[in-house]
Amino acid sequence: MDAVGLDMTGWDGYVSRLSKAVPGFRNTFLHMEPKLDITNVPDELAGTLDFLISSDVFEHVPPPVGLAFANARKLLKPGGVFILTVPFGRGDETAEHFPDLHDWELLTDGSAPRLLNRTRDGREQEFSDLHFHGGDGLTIEMRVFTQASAIRELEAAGFCDIRVRDEANLEHGIVWGPGGSVPITARAK
Repeated sequence: MDAVGLDMTGWDGYVSRLSKAVPGFRNTFLHMEPKLDITNVPDELAGTLDFLISSDVFEHVPPPVGLAFANARKLLKPGGVFILTVPFGRGDETAEHFPDLHDWELLTDGSAPRLLNRTRDGREQEFSDLHFHGGDGLTIEMRVFTQASAIRELEAAGFCDIRVRDEANLEHGIVWGPGGSVPITARAK
């Protein structure tokens, strides 16, 4: 296969298989090489990918998350495919934990981790009821998407043919429970 694709900190179970099957594939990371910061993608990568995979990353991206969706679209060739998973909550709107995040830091000084933020208008905020997910370092949860809000973000970024892939595949033992991180695929316009 001559496709070119990237994954953002993918699970080794499929990264190793994709690396063998697709010579133009590589896995990237935020904290080590090869790096990819979806909030600041290099111009030389624009329009070069046939596919981009993001498994449970976008809930950790600092706001505004729309920038990350726009950059995912920017990386893809027209017709390229974005494969996204994020944990879903209930309701219609994303629960944005830190909507005014601007100049922030995580403090881990022996007590429970805290997030200190200075908003764009200079207000100081402190948050102590933080949620972390697995991964290297302190992978803080910035938001909880709903399926509807994730689809709206994809549409706003210029994606089409958006499909939530929550169908059971009993032949392969795939049964989705309520909520969770079901895959969404979207095609770049």
